[in-house]
Amino acid sequence: MTIRPGQEWGSPAPEPPDRDVSGGDADLAEALADAPPGVLVRYRPAESSDLARAVGLAPAAGEFAVTLDLLRAAGGLAVNAVVLGVAPDRLRWWHRRVAVEVTVDGRPAFAGRASTVAVLNGQYLRGADLSPRGHPGDGSAEVQVYALALSQRGGMRRRLHTGSHLPHPDIATRRAKRVAVRFSRPVLMEVDGRPVGRTASLELEVVPAAYRLLV
Repeated sequence: MTIRPGQEWGSPAPEPPDRDVSGGDADLAEALADAPPGVLVRYRPAESSDLARAVGLAPAAGEFAVTLDLLRAAGGLAVNAVVLGVAPDRLRWWHRRVAVEVTVDGRPAFAGRASTVAVLNGQYLRGADLSPRGHPGDGSAEVQVYALALSQRGGMRRRLHTGSHLPHPDIATRRAKRVAVRFSRPVLMEVDGRPVGRTASLELEVVPAAYRLLV
C-alpha cells in the first residue's frame, strides 16, 4: 500500500517477525538483500538511524507493522538515501561542481554542473531534514540536485536541520520512481550514510511496499 499525506498507515502484525535486525540503516538494507516482498522485520536501530527517525521507531518495537519502500541499484539496496558527490551536510566552498545529467522516469530533469545528487527514500540524512515532504512508504523517492554557488553553501547547511533550505533556485527537486545519474567523472558515493567509493553513473529505482517494519 502506498502512503498518502494525512492517510492512516500500517496494520496489526500478530505473527512473529521473519527477520530481526540491529544496527544502522545500511545494516537493515543488507539484511533485506535476499528477502521476499512483504517480509516482516523487527529492527533495533542504532542511534544514527535516519529511517527510524522518519517512521518514529522506538528502541523497542511493538506489534504494529508499516509497509516501506526500498531503493534498488545494481550494487544493492538502500532503505534511506543514496548520495553521489559531496553530501549536502558536508558541502564546503572548496568542493567543485561537476558536469552531470539526471534523468527522472525516463525524462531529462537536469543538465549542468552540480556538486551533489541525492536520491532520498526517507526524510533525513544524519539527522538533517533533507526532504521535509519525504516518506519511506509513499512509493516514490525525492531527487535533489545541488548546483549552489560557493557563497551559498554555508547558509544552506545552517538551514538543513529545519528543512528550510528548500525551496531554493539552485537545488532542483523532483519526485521519481526511476533515476539515472551520469557525471563526467567519478564522484564520491554513499549509501545509507556509508561511503562506498566513487562512481560516474548510477541507475536506481524505487521498490514500493518492499517490506514491513514493526513499530
